[in-house]
Amino acid sequence: MSTPARAPAGHLCGMLLAAVAFVQAPVPAAELVGVNVVPHVVAPALRYRRPRPEVGARVQLFVRGAATAPRFAGQEPEALVADGQWAWQGVSAGLAAALPSSAEDDDGALAVWEFNGRSAAWGSGRSFTLAATGLAERTVAIAPPSAWISAVTFLDPAGGSHPTRAVIHVANDGAAALPVTAVRFWVPSDGPAWNRLLPRPPLPLAGVVPTGEKEVFVVETAALPPAPVAVEVVTGTGSLWAALRVRAERFDIGGGWVAEGLGDPDYRRLLRRLHVSMGQIGMVPGFTDDEVVYATLPLRLCNKPQPIAQFDNDRWLPRVHAVEFLGEPQYGGGRPVPPQEVFDALLPYRSTRLPTSLTHSEERIWAHYAGLSDYPHFDAYRVVAPAADAWREYDRWGGERISWGAPLETIGDLCRSLRDLNRPAACAAWAQGPHDGWGSAWSARRRRSPNPAELRAQALHALATRITSLYWFNLSRKALAAFPDTHDAIQRVGREIRMLEPLLLAGDATSFARVATAEGRPDWEVSVVAAPDAAVLFALDTGYGIDGARHEFAFGPPRAATLSFALPARLRSPAACFRVDADGVHDVSWQATAAGVSITDTATADRIYVVARDAGERDRIDSRRQAALAVEAEGRAREPVP
Repeated sequence: MSTPARAPAGHLCGMLLAAVAFVQAPVPAAELVGVNVVPHVVAPALRYRRPRPEVGARVQLFVRGAATAPRFAGQEPEALVADGQWAWQGVSAGLAAALPSSAEDDDGALAVWEFNGRSAAWGSGRSFTLAATGLAERTVAIAPPSAWISAVTFLDPAGGSHPTRAVIHVANDGAAALPVTAVRFWVPSDGPAWNRLLPRPPLPLAGVVPTGEKEVFVVETAALPPAPVAVEVVTGTGSLWAALRVRAERFDIGGGWVAEGLGDPDYRRLLRRLHVSMGQIGMVPGFTDDEVVYATLPLRLCNKPQPIAQFDNDRWLPRVHAVEFLGEPQYGGGRPVPPQEVFDALLPYRSTRLPTSLTHSEERIWAHYAGLSDYPHFDAYRVVAPAADAWREYDRWGGERISWGAPLETIGDLCRSLRDLNRPAACAAWAQGPHDGWGSAWSARRRRSPNPAELRAQALHALATRITSLYWFNLSRKALAAFPDTHDAIQRVGREIRMLEPLLLAGDATSFARVATAEGRPDWEVSVVAAPDAAVLFALDTGYGIDGARHEFAFGPPRAATLSFALPARLRSPAACFRVDADGVHDVSWQATAAGVSITDTATADRIYVVARDAGERDRIDSRRQAALAVEAEGRAREPVP
């Protein structure tokens, strides 16, 4: 029998002292490792009768280690909301979901403390003292960032709900180029502890973000949970941080008021032909509970999924677009619902795998509601519809002022505002569809719904800002029957979305410009949604006028146009540039410029172009068009009556 070797006495003593030191070592002090400031923005083109409130900022603090009882400028979070200094705060709820069961359990997990400032005292350029038990007191600047995570898209190539790919766009507004070296995801250990985030190993990145530009990074990763996470991008000057929910991004085309018709196979065929993939619905008897019928139009749900357990499972999770049940809280039936009440109503879903959405209605005040949901959207239209802005205040058409419409391009202003307030989360938008019943009998305009050109223009202005879902209000049987001339316009927009879907999902808005005529009149808006290897270029006609007899907006005949688009550095020498519409892919006259491309065309209403580093992108887009046409053909085919 062999005898184990004896360790030297000095070595044993050292081991004993180390063990004692390990047991007696105090819990490491917590530290503030990152700050994400999202300054409030306003859309100056929008006109209101009431003044705008003060401008604040949305702030996320990333605290590692055990810290409790935080005070901000000497006050508790609840007091700051009650006093009107903050619109809402998630600090208290986040603490409850992040604390370890005991000091011995503390493993340096990360927690996110977030709040949304309501007063100018909590806006850009201000600062506050932060103190907490376990955290050294310090001053935190609410500084507009010089670099930030602009957009994060999570994709599941397998079509499930646990993404394995992340597309991360980083913006650099600093004075020097910004090297990016790694990304780390901090994920919750389990549902109830949704704000107790543990680090995954960093994933290497290699690239430089030029000054004044955005760059994109694509990483493959182990499956990410559909849950709140923190994203840490490591750069040459420190880490950039953002907190958001992991959602497997899909471009849904939604419809409002569809539930009552879903038992009708002809109606389902029409919705399928219009590329509708989401309904503002919950469980619909005879539809969602019948797999055969549901398979004819597998709409994803957007409503209040109750009981939660029925939907927070592997079967139903892919069928849920988002949790949305609060209506329009900024209106609230005459009493605006305070942002903190909205946070509290959505809080139970933080520990689930179900993403939340919120309908924003009034740009004048929606900064107060920024950051409350995982997938925000807005509901505002430009023709014969109720509106928060003052339509007669727009001096847009040679001094003529109207009450039945507002500038169509302000849809873009609304989208950009909502996007920048909620970054890096993606946004969606309601588009004005063929609703029957808007307007007044006293209105000079006879048609109480958008005409096809007005409908398309509003949808395109939203798409050009990089939304990742579009909802039509509304697509009820009554509305579609009342305005059959809109069907083709809706179908064409849907087909174009399906053709461009991968680029819209993986892209980020990288440039936007308004172009005027030599006389100073509106002419075009040009914008770019840039994905890693290609970009979608939108040219939207703002030279439209008013049909005085019909009291409708009207686009003129095609006119010669030279359209210049600024592109990210990686796309400035493209292998291909072509025009895209529902009818196909078309050649176009173009040339590379120092900043991007210049395209010569004859156009009106709108033009969509694509630049790509790989000439094969043209065939891929056309292939997706053929797939969309096949879906439309299925919608026209007779299906068995259930």
